[in-house]
This record gives sequence, C-alpha cells and structure tokens, in this order.
Amino acid sequence: MNQEGLVYAFILDAAGGARQVDWEEIRSWRPEQGPIWVHLDFTSEYARKWVIEESKIDEIASEALLSEETRPRTTVIDDSALLSLRGVNLSPGSDPEDMVSIRIWLDKYRIISTRRRTLLSVSDIVSSFKSQNGPKTTGEFLSDFTGRLTARMEDVVEELEDRAAQLEEDVLTAGSHALRSEISGIRRETIMLRRYLAPQREAMIKLYTEKIAWLDDNDRMRLREVTDQLIRYIEDLDSIRDRASVTQEELVNRLSEQMNSRMYVLSIVAALFLPLGFFTGLLGINVGGIPGAESKWGFFIFILILLVIFLCQALFFKKKKWM
Repeated sequence: MNQEGLVYAFILDAAGGARQVDWEEIRSWRPEQGPIWVHLDFTSEYARKWVIEESKIDEIASEALLSEETRPRTTVIDDSALLSLRGVNLSPGSDPEDMVSIRIWLDKYRIISTRRRTLLSVSDIVSSFKSQNGPKTTGEFLSDFTGRLTARMEDVVEELEDRAAQLEEDVLTAGSHALRSEISGIRRETIMLRRYLAPQREAMIKLYTEKIAWLDDNDRMRLREVTDQLIRYIEDLDSIRDRASVTQEELVNRLSEQMNSRMYVLSIVAALFLPLGFFTGLLGINVGGIPGAESKWGFFIFILILLVIFLCQALFFKKKKWM
C-alpha cells in the first residue's frame, strides 16, 4: 500500500507478526493495541502534514524526519530516539556508494520512519512480518533493522575487495594505462562509502550506550554486535583504499619504468647514428672538393668507414655497460 504518502503501516502483534493498517487506523491507534510502525514517503505533502500536525512528536524530531539532507547521527530526546542512517543502494542500475538515507523516530510504542528512495532493508522487515519472524517490540525493531541495514553492506565490501585484489594481479602481469581508471573508481567508491559509514559508526555507538528505558540488555547486545560488524566493514574499506593506493603507485612505477626503458633505447639509437648522420650530412653538401667524388669506389669506401665507426661506438657502449 502506497497511498497518500503512506508506504507501510503495521501494528506489531508481539509474536513476530504484524497487521497492516491504513491512515484511519493509524489515527485511531492506542498503545494497548501494540507497537505501531508508520513508514512514510516524506516527499508527500500529506505525509509531511501528518508528521508536523498529527504525529505528536517533538518539533525538532519532526523537522529531522522531513529534512532533505541528512548525515548519520543519533539524538536522544527524553525517552525517545531519533536516528538518521544510510544503507547501500542495491536498486537495479544504481551505484552502491550512492547511499539511501532513512530517518527513524522511536519510543516505547511508536516507530515513525521516512524516506525518499526505496531501501531494501525496509522490505526485509516487511517480509519478516509475513513469515511471523519479525520484531516484537520497538527495541527489537531497532536492532533488527540496523542489523539488516549493515548486513547488506557485506556483498558490496567483498566485491570491492575482490576488484582490488584482481587489479593488484593485473598490475603485476600487465601494467596497462587502462587500469588507472579502474583503480580510481575503486578509490572513489571506497571513499564515498566510508564518508557515511564513519559517522554511522558513531551513531550506533551512541545508540547502545545511551540510557533508553525501552532498550533491554538483549537489544543493546545486538546493537553492539551490529556496531562491531560495521566497524569491521569500515576497517575493510580502509584496507581496500590503502591497497588501491599502493596498486596505483606500483602501476605508476611500472609505467615509468616502461617509459624510461623506451627512452633509453631511443637515446642509444640516437647516439649510435649521431656521428653517422654528421658524416653523411657533411659529405652530402653540394660543393666541390669532396673526397672520393670522382672515384667509382668512393661510395663503398664511405659505407665501410661508417660501418667501422658504428662498430667502434657499439664496442665502446658495451664496455661502458650502456647497452
């Protein structure tokens, strides 16, 4: 259901399932019915109006839920939590580093989340309700959602590691100029992912360390595990970035060696033919008095002299170990 800015709305049944509801039931909901989750498209004017006028949440939280630009963070307001998180963009044809943001406000009985673009981790939660394996409380919802959000980063990080490893091998075996753009692409993707994951790590740490009454010990333990997993991904991204930098330096060194080798060969060839060019130029001037001009053996003698000069030069270069 995606009507009037409402993407999903569920009332949790405390048994792993949930009942989907509409705007009318959202307005008539009471805490004794069970925790409610309202997921909105904040670009809808109707949804924005509901958040501001009818959600009965803090004004600061309302503004944050409807904010266009967000940075991962956690803010505790009384006994509620306001989160801004990001997940990798796994939609077809999209770039994973173009991360999708989601804003979530939670208290003991309510969850209000807003988004602009679809996030697959949200769909995972909906699917878990259908299989009666979903969260039972708002605390479980928070730990479950952040866990799914972080777990979806694994394939992206592993793919970057594989590409970095393949590039290292390609540089050692080929050393082509075409590899430069691939290395730059990996570095760009890694930097962009880390740009959001680093503050998200701080947001997660703050989340499980804050005194929030409706988060029990099990929820905090799961949040800590999710944070540890996120920290590991950030460390992997740092490693990938460093490997890409080293690979780029190796590629530059190899390309420089290739260029120097070619320039060296050209310098040797130029040095060998320099005196030969001098003599041919000198004897090729159109004036009288050139030795051997009247002899039929003059040309062959001149070729022999040039050959001797060439061989003497080659022996001299070889003795000096220049070639």
